[in-house]
Amino acid sequence: MNAPVKLPTAIIQVDLTDAATTQRIEDFVREQRGSVFHRPAWLRAVETGTGQRASGLIAEQMGAITGWLPLTEVRSALFGQALVSSGFGVGGGILADSPEVTQSLADAAQAHAIRHSIPSIEVRGGTIPQGWDRITDKHAEFVAPLSDDDEAQLLSIPRKSRAEVRKGLKNGLEVQIGRSNADLASHYAVYSESVRNLGTPVFPKRLFSAMLDAFPESSDILTVFANGAPISSVLSFYHGGAVMPYWGGGVHAARNLRASELMYYKLMCHARERGMDRFDFGRSKTGSGPYHFKKNWGFEPKPLTYGKWSAPGHEARDVDPTSEAYSRKIELWKKLPLPIANMIGPWIARGLA
Repeated sequence: MNAPVKLPTAIIQVDLTDAATTQRIEDFVREQRGSVFHRPAWLRAVETGTGQRASGLIAEQMGAITGWLPLTEVRSALFGQALVSSGFGVGGGILADSPEVTQSLADAAQAHAIRHSIPSIEVRGGTIPQGWDRITDKHAEFVAPLSDDDEAQLLSIPRKSRAEVRKGLKNGLEVQIGRSNADLASHYAVYSESVRNLGTPVFPKRLFSAMLDAFPESSDILTVFANGAPISSVLSFYHGGAVMPYWGGGVHAARNLRASELMYYKLMCHARERGMDRFDFGRSKTGSGPYHFKKNWGFEPKPLTYGKWSAPGHEARDVDPTSEAYSRKIELWKKLPLPIANMIGPWIARGLA
């Protein structure tokens, strides 16, 4: 019996401005059930919104794509350089139809990094290549099915958290969903204040605008208003049957009015109406406040596995906001006047991909 013929694999750095190439990759991501962070549209939006270059490597056999590694080439004067899969995402990594293809893509990425003096590579999910550092205890994801109707959705939330949602429902708050410039302005006003209060520089507004443009049929903004003022808002993506509330937050007034609880419940109902069957509550740092908030909503944490590689003689960059190196800076940032934080924050945050 003849042994199977092993086809040669070609690794190609792709031009994501080429429509035919990006469509081929989009098709491969869909076939492999990849994440929204694997999509070329995500990489291009990151580049448009932050200036960090969109890149990527494909593996081909006999003209067919057999693997894909999306990459954002992050260059920051403050945080150093890295190839990230995927930039500004919580997922990404290598999509491949065999371990051999995975390793070929990893080897090619290492060669690319060394050639361009980029000291490290980070992959957020997927198969971690041999010889890379594996990180399994830092973050968890939270995904659960959506219920059949609004009342069932409310009853699916554990009692204590459900009581908070009911309080929000009784507070006379207005909920708006859209994709207009006004929706984006309301979202950014809330989000920028929210992250300032957490001690984190805000991402550029043009990043959110670029994402809405890149995903015209699969993104929107849900905002909760009190007396005409936005107090809680979230920009969400719809991909593979799941809604992911991705960039969201609330101002101080949202807490007493239970606006964030109302926001997530209304998003669950809205997502079901859009045909989604799962709610992807996204990533949280293990043991953090958001981690416990999501558990209290009945979501079970699933550990995420990330991988890192560093060139010989180099160390991976540190962009973990909970590390001791940033604790004092975070406390100082919380005290900045909002206009100043919004002026300098985007320049800093573009390096936090």
